[in-house]
Amino acid sequence: MHNFNSPPDSSGRPRQRRGRRRHNFLEALQQSQAAGPVPVIDIGQRLRDIRSARGLSIRDLARNSSLNVNTLSMIENGKNSPSLETLQQLSIALEMPITAFFEDSAPKNKIAHYQANQRPSVAFAHGTLEDLGAGLPRRGLETFQVTLHPHSDSGDHQMVHTGREVVFCLEGQLTYTIEDQVFVLNPGDSLFFEAHLPHRWQNDGDTPSRSLLVLCPSDEQDHPTERHFAPQTGNTVEG
Repeated sequence: MHNFNSPPDSSGRPRQRRGRRRHNFLEALQQSQAAGPVPVIDIGQRLRDIRSARGLSIRDLARNSSLNVNTLSMIENGKNSPSLETLQQLSIALEMPITAFFEDSAPKNKIAHYQANQRPSVAFAHGTLEDLGAGLPRRGLETFQVTLHPHSDSGDHQMVHTGREVVFCLEGQLTYTIEDQVFVLNPGDSLFFEAHLPHRWQNDGDTPSRSLLVLCPSDEQDHPTERHFAPQTGNTVEG
């Protein structure tokens, strides 16, 4: 099983597992270029805008996130692409969902239409997360297409968050454990449940699974995406 948090080093920062394949955010967004142009988001500018809107100096953000000032400066100036682990630290420090980094500062759209393989996406430890609603105000609804590597899971600890959760299996097999009940989803199967019930997911199969995930938190301060797809350490299985 996998532990969500890396043990801290002497400086208090999470320690990265040596030898684990690392995906940075912009590389993940560019993985599907073969099918057409992928929307590339200026993470550095987005971070600067959010930090400025919060009235934080770069040193304030460095202290709150346990990241180096120089690292933050390089990200904001486009000289360094942040890893998903770094974005996770920043999202916690800024008290916002990690999905906010998918968005730009342009006015929100009323319609989000993406052709296949052109959706903004990001890799996490056990697969890929594609944002189906990028560019739209969240307003208590987050929709994703989730691809999970074979023999991957969300870890020992069951998740709990507000609102409801909907899962629709598109390909492969996906297993959800909710309290003491086990639900095996095959293509075409769906699951709808109250998210305050402890739950976890896993792909026990030998092939990747693909599913539609809808998270409907009832509290705007609740960010269930991080609970489901936080950077993990351990014996990660790569696809």
